[in-house]
Amino acid sequence: KREGPSRPAACRVFDVPKRYFSHFYIISVLWNGFLLWHLTQSLFLGVPFPNWLHGLLRILGAAQFQGGELALSAFLVLVFLWLHSLRRLFECFYVSVFSNAVIHVVQYCFGLVYYVLTGLTVLSQVPMDGRNVYVIGKNLLMQARWFHILGMLMFIWSSVHQYKCHVILGNLRKNKAGVVIHCNHRIPFGDWFEYVSSPNYLAELMIYISMAVTFGLHNLTWWLVVTYVFFSQALSAFLSHKFYKSKFVSYPKHRKAFLPFL
Repeated sequence: KREGPSRPAACRVFDVPKRYFSHFYIISVLWNGFLLWHLTQSLFLGVPFPNWLHGLLRILGAAQFQGGELALSAFLVLVFLWLHSLRRLFECFYVSVFSNAVIHVVQYCFGLVYYVLTGLTVLSQVPMDGRNVYVIGKNLLMQARWFHILGMLMFIWSSVHQYKCHVILGNLRKNKAGVVIHCNHRIPFGDWFEYVSSPNYLAELMIYISMAVTFGLHNLTWWLVVTYVFFSQALSAFLSHKFYKSKFVSYPKHRKAFLPFL
C-alpha cells in the first residue's frame, strides 16, 4: 500500500486506521471479563450459568462430563486472556505510537469477533454438570497440577517481554521526555530485538503456548488456536522483516524474522 501505485478510491473506502486495534481489546476486556465473572460465580458460589450462555456453550461443543483439571485450567486461561487484553489496551493508549497506517475493514471486523470467540472457546472447555461447573471434590485447588504453575510462569515471562518490546518500539517515536516527535520507522534494539525483527509477535505466540501448557498440553482445541496464532504472527513478522531489510541498509544481518536462529 505504501510502495505500490496509488490505490483506487473504491479500495481506500474499506480502510480503517490501524490505531483502531484498541477496539479489539476494549471488546475483549468487557466480554471476557463478563465471561470470567460468570465462571467465577459458578466456581466459587455455585451460581449456574444463564440459560442462553449454557445453550451457546452446548452448541459450541461443551460436554456434560466429569474428570480432569479442566475447570481450573479454563479459569486460569480466561484470567490470562483477560489480563492480556487489559495490558494490551493500556499499551494502545499509553505506550504504542501508531502511524497513519491502515488495515482493511474485514481485518478490523475479524479482530472484533476474534476475542469474543476466543473467550467462548476457553469457556467451552469447562466440564459441566447441568448449568454448573463440575469441580472434582468440590475444591478447585485440589485440581492444581505442575502444568498450571508452569503455564502461569510462562505467561508472566512472555507478557513481560512483550511489554518491554512495545515500550522499545514506542520510544523510537518519542523524545527523552516521552513526547511523540515523529511517526517514522527506526531500527529497534534491546531485549528480544537482538534476535528477531518482531519479538512482540513471538511473545504473542509464547503467551498462547503458555495457555496451552495451562490446559495440560493435551487440549486439541487450544492447540488449533495456537496454530492460527503461529501462522498469523509469522506472516506479520515476515512482512515486517522484509520491510526493515529493504528500508535500512545497516539492518543487523544476524537478526531473524520470527524465530531466533531460524
